[in-house]
Amino acid sequence: MPHANFQQPTRTSAMTGVQLVSYSQSTAFITPSPMAPLPRSSATPAGPPRALWPPLDFTLGALACCGACVVTNPLEVVKTRLQLQGELRARGSYQRHYRGVLQALWVVGRSDGLRGLQKGLAAGLLYQGLMNGLRLGFYSYTEASGLTTALGGSLVAGAIAGALGAFVASPAYLVKTHLQAQSVAAIAVGHQHNHQGVSSAFAAIYRRDGIVGLWRGVNGAVPRVMVGSAAQLATFSSAKEWVAHGQWFSPNSWLIALTASMVSGVAVAITMTPFDVISTRLYNQPVDELKRGRFYSGFLDCLLKVWHVEGVLGLYKGMGPVFIRLAPHTVLSMFLWDVMRQKALQHQVV
Repeated sequence: MPHANFQQPTRTSAMTGVQLVSYSQSTAFITPSPMAPLPRSSATPAGPPRALWPPLDFTLGALACCGACVVTNPLEVVKTRLQLQGELRARGSYQRHYRGVLQALWVVGRSDGLRGLQKGLAAGLLYQGLMNGLRLGFYSYTEASGLTTALGGSLVAGAIAGALGAFVASPAYLVKTHLQAQSVAAIAVGHQHNHQGVSSAFAAIYRRDGIVGLWRGVNGAVPRVMVGSAAQLATFSSAKEWVAHGQWFSPNSWLIALTASMVSGVAVAITMTPFDVISTRLYNQPVDELKRGRFYSGFLDCLLKVWHVEGVLGLYKGMGPVFIRLAPHTVLSMFLWDVMRQKALQHQVV
């Protein structure tokens, strides 16, 4: 199919955020040139996209995902509560305080107040900044190096980028989970750590368990983010191209990015939710005097216990808010990241 009507933006042509989102992910990472591009053909493959200065790329990825985090944090609170509800209890043998996304949002807002819906936000922002700054920055570097063009390259790069970000940001996710699980006794689920705030939580965990204790649960977080990152980064751009080629919407419509994010969200929710449940359980469990988890000894032990006691559906607790959160989080983070990278690329000295 000829591409003569599609041109990259030049330094002197301004584009709206909606137009930027409509570009494929590979096009979004190419540094604009002052010369109009020649029409592409199958015999003239595009070269690898240019990379931004790594600290700037890290900052842009962090800012984009922090912006999305502010909007979607209430769903993260609800997801955490649903995943801890009925921990290691057979279905029907415990009181269900939370019965769905909307009802859970209402219960949390009524019992914990509106501030309760933003519990753990500061720790969440720290986690998003560290994890996604590294994840997106590393992924765009692998794209610029041409590593993602190989068969399965985008999946491998996304998984490695996710593992790196998850490991570095694990202490922030630990504190976020503790704070989001905390609630008034009437609707409390899971172990209650009773931290007073983010700084006191870090201090209490360090005093009790040492520096290693801050990375408790990382063995669940790394596979969780590896799976989610690989699925998200590999499916979002592919789904966007598929929707655009299907001509369901006008070429510059924001509905293309929204639809692609929902397709990506389904893939991520299905593949990542079991890992998300295990990660939440490992992070939130209490520890004994020997600094060992009281409920689970590790990732595999948690997986088997949840499967045996709660059944396969226990591994998909909280899937509703996981999916509802992923769609806006994906489109907001990818949209903001795309826009900011385009602006930075326009001003980058070639």
